[in-house]
Amino acid sequence: MSHGQEQQLERLTFFSDAVFAIAITLLVIEIHVPEVEGGGDAAWLQALGHLVPHFLGYLLSFVVVGALWAAHHRVFGMLQRFDPAIVWRNLALLMSVAFMPFSSALMSTHPTERIPEMFYSLNLFISGVLQWRLFRTALRAPFVAEGVPAEDIAAMRRRTIALPLMSTLSFVLAFWIPGMSNLPLVLMPLVVTWFARGGLKRRSTVTTPVV
Repeated sequence: MSHGQEQQLERLTFFSDAVFAIAITLLVIEIHVPEVEGGGDAAWLQALGHLVPHFLGYLLSFVVVGALWAAHHRVFGMLQRFDPAIVWRNLALLMSVAFMPFSSALMSTHPTERIPEMFYSLNLFISGVLQWRLFRTALRAPFVAEGVPAEDIAAMRRRTIALPLMSTLSFVLAFWIPGMSNLPLVLMPLVVTWFARGGLKRRSTVTTPVV
């Protein structure tokens, strides 16, 4: 890779890391310190209890944004050449990620309401689809670095199915049980692992000699 291409790829990576970091930071900023009149332990415990949905929403969104960043970091580490086609696809993904603090705050403020839950799930679905589109464009020859196993590339592409799949399930569940509709999103790490292990099983099946 030429110095110019390497510099362009690094600038795009650093810019993306900054957007992810800001989005994660804004998640906690949306949790406002409660104002308790008169003070007292009971009053403070009650005020903090009212913030539990916000704490859970922050934790869930932190894990989702963190997983998106981790996958983005890993994929960009597989690249050896800069592809101009990924710039706008990358910006589209970052736009949806930067919007997540708002949708997370909306969902956390109204955790049992249908529309806020559906709105949050829709934001995650869009992020998942945009991630899938970006990785599909980025992970192709001649932009992938030499020595990256084809199985790893296939596994990364399969892993991008998890977020659109689970956010769609969460969106559907919000029609009937909005308070519990985020459960599929909580299971995201297990689903991602399941897709990854499926890739490993297929690889072992291919490489095992027939006796």
